[in-house]
Amino acid sequence: MTAPPRHPVTADQLRPGDPYELSEGRLVECLPSGRRGGRRNGTGFEVLDTDPLAEAAAVDLGVSPQPEMLRAPDIAVGPIPDEPGWATEAPPLAVEYADTGQDEAELQCKIDELLAAGTRWIWVVRLQGARRVEVYEASARQKAPERRAQPSAGTQKARRLPARIALPGEELLAPGVLKNPVRVEALYDREAAHEAALRNLLQRRGYEDLEAVREEGRKEGKREGRKEGKREGHTQGLRTAVRDLCEVLGIALSPERDAAIEAMAGPELSALRELLKRERRWP
Repeated sequence: MTAPPRHPVTADQLRPGDPYELSEGRLVECLPSGRRGGRRNGTGFEVLDTDPLAEAAAVDLGVSPQPEMLRAPDIAVGPIPDEPGWATEAPPLAVEYADTGQDEAELQCKIDELLAAGTRWIWVVRLQGARRVEVYEASARQKAPERRAQPSAGTQKARRLPARIALPGEELLAPGVLKNPVRVEALYDREAAHEAALRNLLQRRGYEDLEAVREEGRKEGKREGRKEGKREGHTQGLRTAVRDLCEVLGIALSPERDAAIEAMAGPELSALRELLKRERRWP
């Protein structure tokens, strides 16, 4: 749109890419994320989108359950159809990142509206100051606010209290939406997110975790070892583990790469496996 329409506004007057949300027909300007917030959005999306139970995840999904509401959580998780247009149902799980300059009153309004529309959990990741996640739950929500006119100068709405504040080292749960608990750090720390995403991807391939891949490699090695000797069996098991890990990580094995794996001895295969786990790409 070239210019914002007059108040009140409905969601059908806005297009994807317009820098606005809607609250009771009132335009809410949404500016781009800063460097830190933009990085963290991608970090959290990786963890949530790869969860084995997650139907879908989206960044800045436009949610419009009613004409005068349009909200775009930083991350939304749930049954999100792969088709154009605004989502007409609120996602069961939404994540918001709050950093320096956050409009707290507008954030609280967004939380209220999403919970009232059907969102079950909202995780607000605080990036400024001590890292923490505020958990807002539909089961613990306060009475839905009445429709109101735009607040006048000096008017302040009471702040909703989170059901829980989770600190680094603690876990977040979304039963029925996510299979795995999410460590607080995985929503903002890149290494923690990669570790969680790797676990999720392994589970999507039928392995419970990385140790299960290793165990399968050991078993394969033992089977081969009975036929060709323990040393060769161990080496073959490592080859199988490396190939399985490449499949899980989406690393294509060209004939040249597969031949290189076949030519490697045990120590080389062990080093390659550790490199793949760490770098998540072919060297």
